[in-house]
Amino acid sequence: MLQIKDLTFNAWGRKFFDHASVSLPPGAKVGLIGRNGVGKSTLFKLILGQLAASEDEISLPKSARIGSVDQEHPATPVSLLDTVLEADEERHSLLTRLEDADPEDMGEIWARLIEIDADAAPAKASEILSGLGFSQEDLQRPMAEFSGGWRMRVALAAALFAEPDMLLLDEPTNYLDLEGALWLEARLQKYPHTALIVSHDRELLNNSCTHMLHLAGGKLELYTGGYDDFEKRRAEKARLQLSAKAKQDAERAHLQSFVDRFKAKASKAAQAQSRMKRLAKMEPVATTIEERVAPFTLPSPPRPLPPPLIRLERANVGYEEGRSILKNLNLRMDLDDRIGLLGVNGAGKSTFAKMIAGALGVQSGEFHRDRKMRVGWFHQHQIEAMDPVDTPLEIIRRAMPDASESSRRSKLAQFGLGFEKQETTVANLSGGERARLLLNMVAMDAPHMLILDEPTNHLDIDSRRALLDALNEYEGAVILITHDRSLMELVADRLWLAADGTVKPFDGDMDDYAKFVLDRAKQAVKPTQVAREPAKAEATAAAPKKTVAIEPLKRKIDAAEQVVTRTTRQVAELEAQLADPQLYKNPTKVAELTKRRDAAQAKHSRPCGGNPWFSWQVRRKRTASGPPLPHLRRA
Repeated sequence: MLQIKDLTFNAWGRKFFDHASVSLPPGAKVGLIGRNGVGKSTLFKLILGQLAASEDEISLPKSARIGSVDQEHPATPVSLLDTVLEADEERHSLLTRLEDADPEDMGEIWARLIEIDADAAPAKASEILSGLGFSQEDLQRPMAEFSGGWRMRVALAAALFAEPDMLLLDEPTNYLDLEGALWLEARLQKYPHTALIVSHDRELLNNSCTHMLHLAGGKLELYTGGYDDFEKRRAEKARLQLSAKAKQDAERAHLQSFVDRFKAKASKAAQAQSRMKRLAKMEPVATTIEERVAPFTLPSPPRPLPPPLIRLERANVGYEEGRSILKNLNLRMDLDDRIGLLGVNGAGKSTFAKMIAGALGVQSGEFHRDRKMRVGWFHQHQIEAMDPVDTPLEIIRRAMPDASESSRRSKLAQFGLGFEKQETTVANLSGGERARLLLNMVAMDAPHMLILDEPTNHLDIDSRRALLDALNEYEGAVILITHDRSLMELVADRLWLAADGTVKPFDGDMDDYAKFVLDRAKQAVKPTQVAREPAKAEATAAAPKKTVAIEPLKRKIDAAEQVVTRTTRQVAELEAQLADPQLYKNPTKVAELTKRRDAAQAKHSRPCGGNPWFSWQVRRKRTASGPPLPHLRRA
């Protein structure tokens, strides 16, 4: 499908690709992996033609359609459902042409609409939108009413609906909740064409991808299987390389020893020269260089507090008096609890986190919280709120006003920010570096509880593993909200579900929850499918030019075919009778049969009540699939 041959690309003072080559098989789901900053997004831009690469270096079939999700969908007055439907450019173009088409062109347009099953498109679009977290009421809302994060989901829905031959997805789960990520994982497994996916979500890479494309050192290398398979093969390759290097080093040392001993001896000079030539021709064995990932520093609280840390009894919480977001909360947390908080966006997870962190009080009920408890709270808005002209050194100075400058710099180095990054402005730090700085900052005072709301959005896989290790060593309580299923499974020992205006324990593990989410998404789509025809009738009445009900047309064509078959038989039988010379002795009988033959012939010529397109479509279909229609003539 995609051919990359000897790709070399330099930009912004660095080399991204150095004679890289790879070929992706058609229909493969390929995870593009590599450290942050190695050039994964740059490769996407080269494939899309946004950066210059020659046709010889990157090639796709000429008819191939490429789709990507580059940015959020604009805030337009077009409804959510129509926005996604317009992503199928062929269907949208055909419907637009149909509004002003000449009668002789309508047949071809209708035939193509039937061929691409255009009538099923609204149900398909509704299913995708439901899986990504939109309700049935959202489908007719204009795009302008949705926030940027939700419009990013619309852009993803449009790309999935259009089903391009090559689908490019760059961190698609970053703007999804866990439920959306689980649905996307299942959807990508069934995607009918080739997909290239940049993701640091281990579960998505393991469960949805058939290949891993590893980018490192300017080279591309394709592995079969998911991410776990890649890691095993990569480790085995590194082991074999080290073994080969050790053998080569031993041989090199042996040859050099012989040369050193005998190069000055006349009787051994020729042998020494031979060994020197052999040494010169020996190609060094390339070894895999593993880049070091800085650990996260999450100090544990020095003294445990008496249990429970928090206790909620019949508590209600919200932002407006008399209007509660979460009601009847009856929960308890102890120092060693690791809680995974589940629930769709808008279910109240962030509200719950604010309440536990002490940023939001309860409206009624009881909330018991130890006064000495320190809470470290990380959430995505902190990254967005960072001053772009600030530097890590200035941030740490405010957090450690009494410390020495060397202590501050040493602390930043522990966070994984080297000397060259410490005075770099926030605007010039990567998303991963900002997240790393804030994650370490919120835990710097050894809190009794950590509340982590989507901590992995900007972290690569190795950094996520470092965070996992730090959380497993941390001895305080944890509330984790994340779309990273692997992190949730390996950190949380209990699951709570925010749904239906409350938070309750969820009875099951992440596999049970994944099944629960997918079943719920299927159930959400069924009402749309059942009510599809009535909804279509209403839309047709409101906008007859834009909405096309194709199923009734199919039924009309089938009925017309039956009329053609029946009248063909009747005309043939009547003409056979009229061909008998003896019949013409009875003029009355001749007149009767002639009249019946003409009526049958007229009905045969106009099987759809005079609609020329239906008549043409019936003949086109029958001529293509059966014997040719008989030539009808008058006697």
